[in-house]
Amino acid sequence: MKKLALHWQILIGMLLGLIFGFAMTFVSGGKEFVIDWIKPFGAIFVKLLKLIAIPLILASLIKGISDLKDISKFRNMGLRTIITYVITTIVAITIGLVLVNIFQPGNGISEETVAKLTDTYASDSGVQSKLATAAAQKSSGPLQFLEDMVPDNAFKAMSNNGLMLQVIFFAIFFGISMLLIGEKAAKPMKDLFDSLNDIVLKMVDLIMLTAPYAVFALLANVVVSSSDPDLLLALLKYAGVVVLGLLFMIVFYTILVSTLTKKNPFWFLKEISPAQLLAFSTSSSAATLPVTMERVEEHIGVDKEVSSFVLPVGATINMDGTSLYQGVAAVFIAQALGFPLDLGGQLTIVLTALLASIGSAAVPGAGMVMLVIVLEAIGFPADKLAIGLALIFAVDRPLDMCRTVVNVTGDATVSMLVAKAVGKLGEPVEKKWDDHYEEVK
Repeated sequence: MKKLALHWQILIGMLLGLIFGFAMTFVSGGKEFVIDWIKPFGAIFVKLLKLIAIPLILASLIKGISDLKDISKFRNMGLRTIITYVITTIVAITIGLVLVNIFQPGNGISEETVAKLTDTYASDSGVQSKLATAAAQKSSGPLQFLEDMVPDNAFKAMSNNGLMLQVIFFAIFFGISMLLIGEKAAKPMKDLFDSLNDIVLKMVDLIMLTAPYAVFALLANVVVSSSDPDLLLALLKYAGVVVLGLLFMIVFYTILVSTLTKKNPFWFLKEISPAQLLAFSTSSSAATLPVTMERVEEHIGVDKEVSSFVLPVGATINMDGTSLYQGVAAVFIAQALGFPLDLGGQLTIVLTALLASIGSAAVPGAGMVMLVIVLEAIGFPADKLAIGLALIFAVDRPLDMCRTVVNVTGDATVSMLVAKAVGKLGEPVEKKWDDHYEEVK
């Protein structure tokens, strides 16, 4: 009997997790049971993916650069990558703004609902922490993000997943230096990182064996931890506009794949689907990065020289789904609270959301921090920021899950486009976890 494909196994795990979580909400002590006995398995899975994210970036990026043998190739690839990411982000924000202006979801929110949401969430610790983080980020200088990219301690950078840009900087610096000392002198170090890269990718294969069970645990916990159903219903129109915009972005990616790489877009979605499903379950581009790299290299055929640079950079600076959400959320809050927003204000949203996406943490909840920066840029009253975040806090987690799917899909799409442009898009060669099992069992 043919083994069920991984994406189907993960989908079944997600569906069973949703059903189980929903059933537990009707059982006395069910929520506590899920949190105490089910949630930890999902948390362990996410920790394992984060555990290998930094070693994978380090090994694959250094290996990719050292394989180039020509620094000019790296410069061309880097320029294409940044420009493409900027273009897709602008498209995402524009789609969000067009949809929120057409449907105007904020105009349907009653004063009673605004008051209830404010009472429930305005003083919430999650909202307050986002405001504090955004205030700290806003107080920094215009070139702070460049300063933050350069680590003063490589080992400290590698000990924190939130410092991924610093790890990328160190890996690029290290890889270029390896090229400059000559092939003979660099060979021992190159062999080390080639071997480390193979080992970490094998760890990805082993971790993915538990993915269907892990997403069951993650989704069950999301369901039992969900907010007041009445409040979720009140925000259904807003959430629907965000999801519709995200679907348009997926369509946009498939058009790019079809026209620029001449690949079947449905084949592309099928091959990247395990990474998309994990992105949905974890709400983290960083946690999903090892799986995204494995799918793009082994199942789509993007050369490691490209994927090892484009995908880690994308997980850090490419936030298409999150940027689209910025546009919709900012205008929605303005509509609901009666804050006037003209064309100039909406153009400010485009620019600010684009800049805020660069260097934002690839972790759950980073979108709300970016949203505060966007709202302040359009002159939204500081005393109403907490109320504005409270309006959307109830549905932030499910929307965070959806927009992370778009972020990851965008990363994979751009890696294909760049690979095609530099002649590095070939036939995929899949590696399985047990390829060498017979040799060691």
